[in-house]
Amino acid sequence: MHSINRRSVLLAGLGVAGAGALAACSSGSDATPALVSPSGSAVAAAEKKRKGTGRTQNVTLTAAPAMLDLGGGVMAKSWAFSGQAPGKEIRLSVGDTLAAELSNQLPNRTTTSIHWHGVAMRNDMDGVPPVTQQAVRAGANFTYRFITDAPGTYFFHPHVGVQLDRGLYAPLIVEDPREPLSYDDEWVVVLDDWVDGVTGTPDEVLAELRQGMGGMGTGGHSSSSGHEGHDMGDMEGMSMDMGDDSPSPSASPSSGGMSMKFMLMGAESELLGGDAGDVKYPYHLVNGRVPADPAVYQGKPGQRIRLRLINAGGDTAYRVALGGHKLTITHTDGFPVEHQQVDALLIGMGERYDVLVTLDDGVFPLVALAEGKDATGMALVRTGSGSAPKATVRPKELNGNILTASQLRAADDFRLTSKKVDRVHRVELTGGMDKYNWAINGKVYDMDDPAANPLTIEEGQRVRLDFVNTTEMWHPMHLHGHTYQLGDSGPRKDTAIVLPKKKLSVTFDADNPGQWMLHCHNAYHGEVGMMALVAYQD
Repeated sequence: MHSINRRSVLLAGLGVAGAGALAACSSGSDATPALVSPSGSAVAAAEKKRKGTGRTQNVTLTAAPAMLDLGGGVMAKSWAFSGQAPGKEIRLSVGDTLAAELSNQLPNRTTTSIHWHGVAMRNDMDGVPPVTQQAVRAGANFTYRFITDAPGTYFFHPHVGVQLDRGLYAPLIVEDPREPLSYDDEWVVVLDDWVDGVTGTPDEVLAELRQGMGGMGTGGHSSSSGHEGHDMGDMEGMSMDMGDDSPSPSASPSSGGMSMKFMLMGAESELLGGDAGDVKYPYHLVNGRVPADPAVYQGKPGQRIRLRLINAGGDTAYRVALGGHKLTITHTDGFPVEHQQVDALLIGMGERYDVLVTLDDGVFPLVALAEGKDATGMALVRTGSGSAPKATVRPKELNGNILTASQLRAADDFRLTSKKVDRVHRVELTGGMDKYNWAINGKVYDMDDPAANPLTIEEGQRVRLDFVNTTEMWHPMHLHGHTYQLGDSGPRKDTAIVLPKKKLSVTFDADNPGQWMLHCHNAYHGEVGMMALVAYQD
């Protein structure tokens, strides 16, 4: 049964969503400067500067319970847009206006919203209750309307509770009418870690994680700065099931009565700097299918195809490779990079990569290795005769030349111009598994006081964010409404992996006024408080 979280309680009685209705959320502090309203004049002025085609694409997105067929006889009782996950792709051209009507048909008075991940749009359409709108209550509708003025690979999902880890997501592709790349076809590939309706719900996962590791009673958990002791050595006396069958909650005296149905122990990755993730997922999906009954792309030998890779997962980074092929990276998070040929790439939650590949003759596995979790998702590329590989296949490319975002450079025309930085914010990533108290600068984000302690900026400024990860775990940090650059010449991104005990500096131009979320795109880290508000001063 869906547990109503504090955000739902706060917003349930607020009525049909009205853009910017909560615009001027007061921080309750006289010291906080006046902030630009999400539906104010500065936002309207910025919107007028966007170049539009005059064309409008109208879509209806019905969020409702759905029984999803994941293939191979696996059925999942979940929530989805119009009965399918991933939802139907939305595709439009640069400058087109999207008018997307959300119809909330979710049960139990469940509120929801849609966040358009990676799109730099007008602030009051960003879909973040209670900051940019009131949540859309059950039985109500709300229309998102905005100009899509930058080409790229994006996706959309709710921004309420841990609904991201259900089936409510779909690709959003903005095409460039002057596309410089040359290719014959394209294939949108959505990766996801799946628990909902199979072994439990995301709300049940969150409830278990919130117990933290502090009650283990075996020592080694006194620190709250990270995942100390989060390994198999501390599991003596605790019954748990590491297989794909639906496990039962179990506990022992050494666990302090703690349920261990969903928490994954011993997930380690060198690429991610240690602990790879918290959650035990029974399945990893590619385009909504399990490896035993995979999605299939049908092509021809010699074809050059563009893969648009999207990680819509809640707690899993994926190492992606196409057996027997090299991948040429062309974009990340919608923005062009200097092309690099690799065997495999690492993609964190919320990240997107576009790659070109020239297809060989035969049947080839596109494998998404759940980084550090010893599990895979798989789809097939078929260009000729041949039998499909086993669902457990792991092509050698997975251990070849592996690319991470830090190795990329922004394409010349998309690199930020050299300019003095006007404002710097230190964004310290804090917390850990001991108390499951993930936060930013030691402060848990407060949905009851959403504009408290904002990271303030001013329109026209060059801003630098210094992500300082004090924890023992990696965090994919996502900034709404903007694209930042990694370092001096790195790729332009909106979501970037910050490794444990490391610092990552990113810069962006404050050119899209409003109040924007900055948060970890691990669904569970964000929901317990690893969020902050980046707000323009009025």
